[in-house]
Amino acid sequence: MGLTFSFFNSYPDGSMVVSESRPGLGDLPESCVASILGYLEPTEICKFAKLNRAFRGASMADFVWESKLPSNYGVLVRKVLGDSLGNLGKREVYARLCRPSSFDDGTKKVWLDKSTGGVCLSVSSKGLAITGIDDRRYWNYIPTEESRFQTIAYLKQIWWFEVDGEVEFPFPPGTYSLYFRLLLGRASKTFGRRVCITERVHGWDLKPVRFQLWTSDGQSASSQFFLTEPGRWNLYRAGDFIVDNAGASAKIKFSMTQIDCTHTKGGLCLDSVIICPSEFRERLKHF
Repeated sequence: MGLTFSFFNSYPDGSMVVSESRPGLGDLPESCVASILGYLEPTEICKFAKLNRAFRGASMADFVWESKLPSNYGVLVRKVLGDSLGNLGKREVYARLCRPSSFDDGTKKVWLDKSTGGVCLSVSSKGLAITGIDDRRYWNYIPTEESRFQTIAYLKQIWWFEVDGEVEFPFPPGTYSLYFRLLLGRASKTFGRRVCITERVHGWDLKPVRFQLWTSDGQSASSQFFLTEPGRWNLYRAGDFIVDNAGASAKIKFSMTQIDCTHTKGGLCLDSVIICPSEFRERLKHF
């Protein structure tokens, strides 16, 4: 027989009757609910927390969120938030790390992916070394709502194209991919509608652009792409690298070059460089 609960109801004549009710989800002990929630993704935990008081209380348990945080989350908190954990619960630590946080004078942002807890990092165009960036005949910085950093670098025309950058960050162990986010053309808004001016786009279909990365522990990768699809932001993957040591910062250098001087190239927007777990590759196709 199943477990039942009894309670009394009264009829209009004052007599009493005993009713029986089967237990519901709200009757489960919080410790049991917390053990179940530990197997779910963070976004699913937040959805189940809305069911009732038992699930809401269980969703606050530290051990539930400890398993969702990166293994070196203490290092990340000090690097990103600039303080210790104090009395913060693990759920609040997770929530804070999911918010994009800026560092290095605002040229870099880091955040946790809400669904998986994977660490993602982005470097703005102003955090990169761009050949000719100080000469307005070649490059301009343009404000835009289409960038996480609210600013992009726009190339008018140049013979020698080279962009270099580096980042040093305590990534948790795992495999990561590095991408350049680029747009052929110059996007703007006219009467509230997005338009992209592509009349200056030239030279990218003649020779491929080379993307490279190197790590401080000797890893390297490279790829080549012709830049295509004017008017649309695209992510071009330089390659992957592996982080094994959770206690040390990984130093990554990267570049984007097209140094064939037989022709000019121009009409390109450079937004940022993105580093994220390699398993995000399919998701980034819809970025």
